[in-house]
Amino acid sequence: MFNSLLGKSKKDSNDDEIVKRISKMDLNDMRTYINNKIDDFKLCEDGLNEVMRRLISHNEKSSKRFIEDDAMDVKKKKAFDLVILISSSKKITVTSVELIQEFIDIYAEMIQKFDQDNKQTYESKLRKSIDNALVSIAGMSAYKEKIDILGN
Repeated sequence: MFNSLLGKSKKDSNDDEIVKRISKMDLNDMRTYINNKIDDFKLCEDGLNEVMRRLISHNEKSSKRFIEDDAMDVKKKKAFDLVILISSSKKITVTSVELIQEFIDIYAEMIQKFDQDNKQTYESKLRKSIDNALVSIAGMSAYKEKIDILGN
């Protein structure tokens, strides 16, 4: 019961396809995927986690992250909005929340600078999105627990 809430699932060949397809996506494609608008590629918990891993990824060869300080503000904004969208997904897991927290920690300076330069509030929006995701996970857990009790 709790494996799906914690983001743990059985490994299968579908995981390789998820990693492969998401590794080729740009921010617009990732947003389309998170909104579950790709007909032949349905949204799943592993997909959410893989998108978050992609956003916090660090390329060993070029020693660059997915989003760099010198990236255009539009790209930064799209990434921040994508993280907020992920946190409000019905497929969110504890693993996803941990990856969101890691994203905020990695890009903390960039988020603060973006907020100052563009008069935005992404720092508080991202923090609040984590709180909302945790409330959602707690609600799903309570619901599954009730179903298990009533079902047995």
